[in-house]
Amino acid sequence: MKKIKAFFWNAVLLTATSFLMRTVGVSFSVYVSNKIGAAGMGLYELIMSVYGLSVTLACSGINLAATRLVAEELGRNNPAGAKQAMRRCLCYSLVFGTATAAALFCNAEYIGTHWLGDARTITSLRALAISMPFLSMSSSVSGYFTAVRRVFKSASAQVFEQAVRIGLTIVGLTLIAPDGLEYACLAIVLGGALAEIASFSYSLLLFLLDSRRYRCKERPPAGGLTRRMLGISLPVAFSAYARSGLVTIEHLLIPRGLRRHGATGDAALASYGLLHGMVLPILLFPAAFLQALSGLLVPELAECRAQCHEIRINYIAGRVFQITLLFSIGVAGAMFSFSGELATAIYGNTDTSGYLRILAPLIPVMYLDTAVDGMLKGLGEQVSSMRYNIIDASCSVVLVYFLVPWLGLPGYVITIFFTELLNAALSANRLISVTQFRINLWDCVLKPVFGVAGATSASRLLLRLLGTAFSSPVTEAAAHIALAAAIYLLFLRLAACVTREDIRWATGILR
Repeated sequence: MKKIKAFFWNAVLLTATSFLMRTVGVSFSVYVSNKIGAAGMGLYELIMSVYGLSVTLACSGINLAATRLVAEELGRNNPAGAKQAMRRCLCYSLVFGTATAAALFCNAEYIGTHWLGDARTITSLRALAISMPFLSMSSSVSGYFTAVRRVFKSASAQVFEQAVRIGLTIVGLTLIAPDGLEYACLAIVLGGALAEIASFSYSLLLFLLDSRRYRCKERPPAGGLTRRMLGISLPVAFSAYARSGLVTIEHLLIPRGLRRHGATGDAALASYGLLHGMVLPILLFPAAFLQALSGLLVPELAECRAQCHEIRINYIAGRVFQITLLFSIGVAGAMFSFSGELATAIYGNTDTSGYLRILAPLIPVMYLDTAVDGMLKGLGEQVSSMRYNIIDASCSVVLVYFLVPWLGLPGYVITIFFTELLNAALSANRLISVTQFRINLWDCVLKPVFGVAGATSASRLLLRLLGTAFSSPVTEAAAHIALAAAIYLLFLRLAACVTREDIRWATGILR
């Protein structure tokens, strides 16, 4: 129970931090979108597509390697081996991060002109290169804190980084944004790059102080550390290269496809920015809890696997599936029913409400895929996970290439539905075959669907009958969601989707 409590409170801390970061991030995105417009957001998202590929190259699977190696060495009661593992991981990060920075800086002009098709991105791409070595080493340190279950330290680094990023970006947008979209994007990118450097310096200091607690007699780790590190990181890295490259191609094809469909250059960027920069952040905002859970599952399941605790692995997998489905179905129902209120509260208009409603039913699939991915990595199935991601990305590229020029933005929505369903089905099937756990679809899927439909309808009806007057769109959206959530939770208890055993288990952790 002590380990479960530690896991739970780490998850709560990461969730709170992630919600804070996402709240600040979405609010800041609203500020940025108001400052640079939808076309500016589209140009920025183009730059970020290259950023995603660069991060993949710089990190090259080291976060998972650091988490797994440190957790396994501590699971074998060998803290000295954990310290040796971190030294190797940091060296690995420095090499890959520096190589990525050099490649991006030297090829920024070619990438901006030929890949992105917009010379205004060149300066921002060079600014991105600055942060790559620091970002990569931060990934190693973050993996260490996850493995030793002291996630509050990496969480504080995230908060520090976000604060620095926002402050520098606001200053940059105030000073140089009036010179055009190129300089507005440069201000945002440069603020992020400098924030990464500051965050790494802070994280490194915390790591050096934390590692002092492991003063013990040196003894060799189980197996060659370098070989084990490369055995974890390189398969993930090569698979991630392929997937990230395909995702980058997909993101580059979307504005081009929209232009072929008939949109002008700025209109295509605006549509792309609307979906990627404004709609998807709202859909993924509540996933903070599941992303925290997913990250913490890696060391937990790695230790269970090293100690051959099959029963505990099956128990964890079943619990995570249950929690994910109940939570994500509730979120999907709220997003679907209150899309107009949410769009108005966040952006001050209903431009995004239609796509929020269309994509809301996909939320359980997206959230479940996040949780399953974390469990597969903890069980040593990272190669399978990345293989499914490559299949997903390959299908996305093909569908975007053909559907977007034909149907426009709805073609991309169809692509998202198909590929998310495919990836989640493949990943879930692999997890079930590895763990042999079973899930009750009636209690975990069908009952919650009926429950959230009734809860959202009841919420809207009750507030209408009461004639409640709201002072702002934010208050209105919050009232609808809060009332629907209360009714949904009550339904889950009455319908036995949440049992007395579940409540005793939760209260035992909190006690």
